[in-house]
Amino acid sequence: MDDTQLTELCDALIHTRQHVGPKRLGEPAPDERQLRELFAAAAAAPDHGQLRPWRFLVLGPAARERLAQCFADALLERDPQALPGQIEDARRKAVRGPVLLLAIADLRAEDPDVPPAERLLSLGCAIQNLLLAARARGYASGLSSGRALRSPLLRSAFGVREGEEAVCFISLGTPLSSKPPRQRPAVDDFVQWVA
Repeated sequence: MDDTQLTELCDALIHTRQHVGPKRLGEPAPDERQLRELFAAAAAAPDHGQLRPWRFLVLGPAARERLAQCFADALLERDPQALPGQIEDARRKAVRGPVLLLAIADLRAEDPDVPPAERLLSLGCAIQNLLLAARARGYASGLSSGRALRSPLLRSAFGVREGEEAVCFISLGTPLSSKPPRQRPAVDDFVQWVA
């Protein structure tokens, strides 16, 4: 593959990747071998000081059941008057999409040359690498977050240590339906050329 083909492929992966919510993801999904390839792509992210200030959890069936309970408990913690249907909706979020990952940032390292913001940026790059590698293999992906990520219940259930932050969930699979691509901002809307 020459440089022009590589550039075109790279541009196609970047510009055709879009968020697909977990409710709209189904099988087939990446298997363990493919997930390992996606994590290898994540490991190629910029990492000043080689701190690897992030980690990922692959949530299997039992973990997703714990997550469902965390979602329900976190909702009740925020809103003790939540209705049974709302609690069940919160629980169902844990089982949407065939593959679910939890991205965790490690902000504990005491390295003055690598501030927490740079460590979060490294995680963002790792996630983007993973998403593009998934797209290259024909899979769709979606990121999701929410207040439950900050819940002490979730932190405890998934071993999120002091100084770490659960940042987002990553859902992977095959899109069950499509939507039009979102409008991307024009370059001049966010770039300023400084002389």
